[in-house]
Amino acid sequence: MKRVLFYGLLLAPVLSVAQQGLVKYVKPIIGTEKMGHTFPGATVPFGAVQLSPETDTIPYSVDGKYTGTVYNYCAGYKYEDKTIVGFSHTHFSGTGHSDLGDFLVMPTQGPLQMNPGIAANPKSGFRSSFSHASEVVEAGYYKVKLDDDNILAELTATKRVGLHQYTFPKSDQSHIILDLMSGIYNYDGKNVWTYVRVVNDTLITGYRQTNGWARTRTVYFAMSFSKAFKGYGQKNFDGPQPYRGFWRKFDQTKNFPEIAGKNVRMYFDFNTEANEKIKVKMALSPVSQDNALENMRAEVQGWDFDKVKQQAQSEWEKELKKIKIEASEDDKINFYTAMYHTFINPTTYADVNGEYKGLDQGVHKADGFVNYTTFSLWDTYRALHPFLNIMQPSRNNDIVKSMMAHYDQSALKMLPIWSHYANDNWCMSGYHSVSVLADAIVKGVYTGDANKALDACIMTANHRDYEGIGEYIDKGYISAEKSGTSVSNTLEYAYDDWCIAQLAKKLGRQDVYDTFIKRSGNWVNNFDKSIGFMRPRMADGSFKAKFDVLSTHDQGFIEGNTWNYSFFVPHDPDALIAKMGGAKKVGLRLDSLFTMHLPDEFFAETEDITREGIVGGYVHGNEPAHHVAYLYNWIGQPSKTQSRIRMILKMQYKPTPDGLGGNDDCGQMSAWYMFSSLGFYPVAPGSDEYSLGSPAVKSAVLSLENGKTFTVEALNQSDKNVYVSKVLLNGKEHKGLTIKHSDIVNGGKITFTMSPKASNGKIK
Repeated sequence: MKRVLFYGLLLAPVLSVAQQGLVKYVKPIIGTEKMGHTFPGATVPFGAVQLSPETDTIPYSVDGKYTGTVYNYCAGYKYEDKTIVGFSHTHFSGTGHSDLGDFLVMPTQGPLQMNPGIAANPKSGFRSSFSHASEVVEAGYYKVKLDDDNILAELTATKRVGLHQYTFPKSDQSHIILDLMSGIYNYDGKNVWTYVRVVNDTLITGYRQTNGWARTRTVYFAMSFSKAFKGYGQKNFDGPQPYRGFWRKFDQTKNFPEIAGKNVRMYFDFNTEANEKIKVKMALSPVSQDNALENMRAEVQGWDFDKVKQQAQSEWEKELKKIKIEASEDDKINFYTAMYHTFINPTTYADVNGEYKGLDQGVHKADGFVNYTTFSLWDTYRALHPFLNIMQPSRNNDIVKSMMAHYDQSALKMLPIWSHYANDNWCMSGYHSVSVLADAIVKGVYTGDANKALDACIMTANHRDYEGIGEYIDKGYISAEKSGTSVSNTLEYAYDDWCIAQLAKKLGRQDVYDTFIKRSGNWVNNFDKSIGFMRPRMADGSFKAKFDVLSTHDQGFIEGNTWNYSFFVPHDPDALIAKMGGAKKVGLRLDSLFTMHLPDEFFAETEDITREGIVGGYVHGNEPAHHVAYLYNWIGQPSKTQSRIRMILKMQYKPTPDGLGGNDDCGQMSAWYMFSSLGFYPVAPGSDEYSLGSPAVKSAVLSLENGKTFTVEALNQSDKNVYVSKVLLNGKEHKGLTIKHSDIVNGGKITFTMSPKASNGKIK
């Protein structure tokens, strides 16, 4: 079966707020065989709760070995599956690795079953078969019929509370399962401990601690039922233990109010009438059971499901209407789906009282900001955070303050690399939080202590024992003997160091600028002029002898090959072009990248790269080359930037089930789409400039947080008219190939005149 990413189901009509607005265009990605990785469930913008179905229970490992199959379930939901095992409350959106999947809830009826069973025989457990024909996927709402139990499941959410509504048949054997051992990327031993307290016949509280991608992660909950359960019980799957204490005096399996163990499932029994609705609130907290209960009481009063759904969709409508576009129906679906994805992450990580658990595992209170988590920075520094600096500056200000809080609490005194839930999982390369900080400060978004932020950047960049930084500082590159990703690490450090230099320049700290602008040139040490590509270098200074320019495996790069990574000098394209032999040679190299054929064998061992995300040899479905199409602007061929951008937009983003050519990676793929559809892109975040491309919209009005608007207009827009013959900025002819951040946030209008013919040289 093809390995593709699904954009979503055809949507049923939504509430009146959506029918009159933009929510109706959102078609959330809902999973695929290989590259789905995005959940189809219910959440609000940047919500802590992301409530979604799980379609199987694939383990991370069997007999201690990675299964590979689990990669298909990074978000828990796989479109090709025929069964649902339950609905859990935390997910990642479009990542290539995973965790979470907390507190799985499943309604059933008939004889009680405490195992999920197998997909080939769903009646062997509490899972149920389902049909896509009964699914409804909307922003803030999910609905599906659980066919085997004849139960209609509906989900919606607030920021910290998931609200379930289950419509049961008549039965004296109706149950709601609470699976406290289920999780995404699960394996034996991942669940460290679980505790549940039954407060009364409608309320339970508890927590669970896991050891996974986040090494020490504790999530607290409060769960309330709209109807009193007639009985309850639990099954502990811990297996034999040498010592179990004296709790054996009690029968803990049934109607016992205090439960603890590593692997626990609970059940709650009900009698139901035909079409009776039982509703469940599940509130989460990073701090305590009491805070979870406070979150529930603050955000969902009563049991009006439709009201909560309406509120969730109103929140989405408020965010989506910040940009109003004129475009084809397909382009509107692509654009607002992308905007939806971009506003899922980062996620709120604080209770209604402002408390959160810090990296030091202590309880902190956010003072003057909202604390956020889910920082997939290797992906999102490129376009998502720059997009937030335009459309969500106050929120990105809080995100940067959250990163600074992370730094303050870090025992290693490092800014986040890839952090979630009071942990850094250290995934991917670079120290790209410095890019996010520099971009926010250079663009005037950050309101905190900028000099302290620069100091944090310096400390992070000088952490010698982290992934080759010491050798990078000493030699100007990382040797191939020391790291399998030596080249990509060196290139990414060099860009990050340039960001630090820009921040130092902004703050007038010349000594810091001098140090880091020099370090930003270290990319040259991996450029082999004899072949014209970046190449691994040995400790003795020689280049690695055995080297394949097409392969993505064991060649010195993370998730990419040198054809893509050799262009990763976003901070100094002019110097790169000179090294590569000048504009003419670089133009031919870029043309080859977009038109060559990259055989499957060269990326077969790289999970994050699939055929659907590749254009020639250019890998759009993965992030390292996202800026490359814009490099034609630096060699006097802007028409090729324009045509390549429009080609990528058409090929990689479609309003169809297989409409996205790679992992969305917490919104990065979608942020690229929005920038490029609007006609400009941040090639080097940390700069105040955006490179011009070819807008795909007919027009767009950006309603900015400061009350001003920025309008994009594309005259003579069509699928054939992909070239730009003229640009006006605020009514005056604009001859350059960049615009500044101030041009946007000060309000105004940019007008592109589109043409079917390429113009030579620069845009007039």
